[in-house]
Amino acid sequence: MPRELRRITRPVAAGDYWLKSGLRRYLVREVFNAILVQRPAHGGHLRDAVKAIDDTLAGMGDTYSLIIFPEGTRGDGYEMAPFKGGIYALAKAKPGIELVPVFMENLSRILPKGELLPVPLISSISFGKPITLADGEHKKDFLGRARQAIIDLQNT
Repeated sequence: MPRELRRITRPVAAGDYWLKSGLRRYLVREVFNAILVQRPAHGGHLRDAVKAIDDTLAGMGDTYSLIIFPEGTRGDGYEMAPFKGGIYALAKAKPGIELVPVFMENLSRILPKGELLPVPLISSISFGKPITLADGEHKKDFLGRARQAIIDLQNT
């Protein structure tokens, strides 16, 4: 990613994973410049994660991007897990925020679960049309629609 885009793009990452070792802490803070959140499964609260993201967005101005993995964990690389409620909570907290579905092909082979360094393999990234939370849309419907948008990218 070009430097000018990296300045306005922040990944959201699980603090319980990235704070385990000195090397991971260095990477997540100095290289990735991530927003760290505690996952509910590891003692965190969704409202605290959304607040951390919202606070960061407030300091980034009008042009910013976040990288969010809505499954909440690394999958097996073959089948996408159901989405957690974080993106729904964020969409409710930030009305009008656009969420761009992205499908990353071959990611599980490039950076296998449990590995620290990527393997140089060919990959592709597909971007879909932005989605927003519709007025009155229920959580289950929104999460299903967001997940389907990525499945549609995978099948093209």
